This record gives sequence, C-alpha cells and structure tokens, in this order.
Amino acid sequence: MNLSHHSRRLALFGLILANLCWSGNALVARAFAGEIAPFTLSFWRWLLALVLLLPFVARPLWLHRQALCHAGWRLLLLGGLGIAGYNSLLYSAAQTTAAINISLVNTCLPLVTFIGAGLLLKEWPARRAWWGMLVAVAGLLVLISYGQWSRLASLSFNQGDLIMLLAVLVWALYTVLQRRWVSYLQPIPGLALLGAFILLGVPLILPFYLYELSQGETLAVNVANLSAIAYTAVFASLLAYLAWNHGIRVIGAARAALTNYLMPVFTALLGWLLLGESLQIYHWLGAAMIFGGLLLATRPGRGI
Repeated sequence: MNLSHHSRRLALFGLILANLCWSGNALVARAFAGEIAPFTLSFWRWLLALVLLLPFVARPLWLHRQALCHAGWRLLLLGGLGIAGYNSLLYSAAQTTAAINISLVNTCLPLVTFIGAGLLLKEWPARRAWWGMLVAVAGLLVLISYGQWSRLASLSFNQGDLIMLLAVLVWALYTVLQRRWVSYLQPIPGLALLGAFILLGVPLILPFYLYELSQGETLAVNVANLSAIAYTAVFASLLAYLAWNHGIRVIGAARAALTNYLMPVFTALLGWLLLGESLQIYHWLGAAMIFGGLLLATRPGRGI
C-alpha cells in the first residue's frame, strides 16, 4: 500500500498519543486498585464513553448498517477482545501485581504481535524492525531494572502476572485481526467503528460487573472515583482507541505494537509531572533507547 510520508507520520503521532493516554490509564488502575473493582471500572468507563459517543455515531451507524452487517461476527469478536477483554484483564491484574511486573509482561506485546502478523497476515517484519524491537526491549529493561540488572533476577511473579499475560495475548489478537479484516472494516468510518465496538463490548462486561455487585463490590460516588472514570472514558477510551485503530490501518499491526514500549516512558514522565517523582539517568537512557528502536523499526522502507 503506497502511503504518503505525511499520513504515516500522522498515524505514528496518533499511536504515540494513544500510548500517552494509556499510560495515564495504568496510573489510574494502580491508584484505584483498592477503591474500584476491576469490572466495575471497566463497565462504567465504557458505558460513559458510549453515552458521550452515541450522539455523534448514531446516524453514521445507521447509514453504514449494511457494512456493519457484512462485518457481522467479526465486530462482535473485536468488541469482545478490545473493549471487554483487554482492559478488564489489566484492571484485574493491577489488583494483585506490581506495576513493574505489568510493564515487564507488556514487553511481550510487540513480539506476540510480530508473530501474529506474520502467521495471520503474512506480514513478517523487515530485519531492521526486529533490530528496532530489540533496542526498544533493552531500553525498557533499563527502565524496569532502574539501570541495575541484578534487580531483574529478584522479580517474582504471581497470579496477576498470568492475568496480564492473557491481556497481552488478547490485545495482540485485537490488533492483528483489525488488520486482517481491514476489507470489512475500511468502509466504516473510524468513529462509527469504535461506536460499534463499544456497543457490542459493554453488554459483554455487564455479567461480570453484576457478579461484582453480588459480591458486595460497590462504587463509592465521590470526586476521585468519578474523575478516574471520566479520564478512562474520554482519554484512554475514545481518544486513544480512535488513534490506535487508525494507526493499525495506516502502518500495520506489527509496527503499531512497537509504540507500546513508550508506555513506561510516559508513565515515568507523568509520575514526574503529577506526583513529583524524580527522573534519574536510567530514565533518560531507557527512553532514548526506546525512541531510537521505535524510529529504526518504523522507518519507511521495504517490507513491513
């Protein structure tokens, strides 16, 4: 597919913006792990996103109803993976594992997406993309280990890490299948497509939310909790998903997945800006390696 340099650059910027929004989502998940149950947060996040989005997509959804029907079960599966699945699993993992473990498990995401894109799409990345991924992985390990490799050996894993690994597999599949089914999804405008995903995804979360209610998990209505839900609905849902879905269409699933390495960089920056946490040399070194690997892997050229 011949794409202009401008469209690629715009898509890459959108992917970076999506990861910035999701970094804030990770902070919210950790900060409210003891306040909001995982499926409760997931349900209200997407329900609010749907309420905000529906006035803008109701007419486009009706106008493109034939394309939506043609996509059929594919939309349901993507809604289940990307809307109901990944975030609910991430919020569940945040209940029982440390942030550093979530970041470490997330390093598997680009690799799983690379392999999935190769097997399902026959889009095996070019050699420089693999090198770029390795450089980015090294940068991420610098961040996770605080520049001390001995810290990696002391990490322990638990049930939350296994849940996060499942979340990674779910997100990789969501990303690759969007690319695989682009012929079904392309006729549907991006905003309407996201609306369809949410419409199908929210009912899938509802039974798990009702189960949490039956177990006594209630949502305390206060400014902090409502602000957390509002952030996840507007920025981590609407803005980030629109940018991500567009980026997959333009630069491909494997390259898009590489930008996920930016999340811990943005998390460190947000911690510095919002929480007053200090930035050390290893933060800058790791960030430079991640950005360098990303630029190497996504540079236009032959292959994916």
